[in-house]
Amino acid sequence: MLNRMLFAAGVSLFVSSVLALPPGEGEALVREHCSSCHQPEILNRAQGYDTTAEWRQLMASMVELDEPRADIIARYLAQHFKSKPELYPALVPGPVEIEIDEWMVPTLGQRSRDPIEASDGAIWWTGMWASLVGRLDPLTDDVREYPLPPMARPHSIVPDDAGFIWYLGNGNGTVGKLNPLTGEIREYETGLADPHTGVFHPNGAFYFTAQRAGAVARLDPASGHITHRETLARPYGIKVAPNGRIYIAFNGDNAIGEMDPETLEITYFTIPHEESRIRRLDVASDGSIWYVNSARGRIGHLDPTTGVVREWDSPSGPQSHPYAIAVIDDVVWYNESGQRPDALVRFDPESETFQSWAIPSGIGIIRHVWVTRNKELLIHQSSSNRIGRVTILDSGSGTENRDIPIDTSGQ
Repeated sequence: MLNRMLFAAGVSLFVSSVLALPPGEGEALVREHCSSCHQPEILNRAQGYDTTAEWRQLMASMVELDEPRADIIARYLAQHFKSKPELYPALVPGPVEIEIDEWMVPTLGQRSRDPIEASDGAIWWTGMWASLVGRLDPLTDDVREYPLPPMARPHSIVPDDAGFIWYLGNGNGTVGKLNPLTGEIREYETGLADPHTGVFHPNGAFYFTAQRAGAVARLDPASGHITHRETLARPYGIKVAPNGRIYIAFNGDNAIGEMDPETLEITYFTIPHEESRIRRLDVASDGSIWYVNSARGRIGHLDPTTGVVREWDSPSGPQSHPYAIAVIDDVVWYNESGQRPDALVRFDPESETFQSWAIPSGIGIIRHVWVTRNKELLIHQSSSNRIGRVTILDSGSGTENRDIPIDTSGQ
């Protein structure tokens, strides 16, 4: 197991000069067990907890510690790093009932993320920091983890119809194919620095983004041949529409791209406001696009036939940082990653109303979601080493919560 401590629940690695921690018993232990993964000053930006029991619960999901050390560290953290009410999400009540199940994955400190459902119903995820992928049978809770090449650092995974698991080797510039029956791995060198998110197309090809490299690419699984095209800055999420067109979110520009799967030519749709940044998107049944405007705390809708854009403010405001998104029966589900706990939000386009829930272990940041064949939503909380499943028990009437302010100006 990785003997690492990720106290920075749900916050990206922050590299800077070391900031002094408050003096006291436990300071040296925090530096010893925390600094191998990130700078201790990140604690100042994390949500924090008011009790030692809460800190102990979080610590147990990250690292194995003997009792004296765990107690000293938890008391130190509870004294100096208390919860921050200003980070609580603005939860919106409503008519829909859901059930959230969570599983803690075996290898601690792996930063579990991006779960998917395979053809046999198993849930798979990536352990990016541990260079592994894992498989969970949700019926039996049986778990197995598969080691990948040490530098692969898989960012996300995609299953194919034959039962193979494809991963994006963000750390070593590869796309990998895992055979779950044998553990055998075939790696494809992409020539791109950081393969990010991928999707299979009905034509059989695998398309993926490379964020820092500023490119999208197509891999032919039969030949291994890869073709890529440079794009606007930081291509991120990628989805295939019912008409076969491919849509790309851009985290470095205020744009969404529509790509021809054969030529890789891209038509760009400008999203209002230069500071707009799109992490992820999804496609509705009519082929229109729903997206998260992470930089402005909004969700948005793009009609690619007209280019018309509309946006709505997320309930927790401009700093809520919507991140992952999925459309289920033309209802939009996404998360507010800037809040603690991480909030799951439902938006009904028909009534233009919101409803939201706190993730039980919500200290992570849901970065990607997956819709199962049963229309459940797979989620994760990297910092607490968990993957989860959201079951929609009651779809509700969609008529409540009309008092939520809606901004449809798109400006």
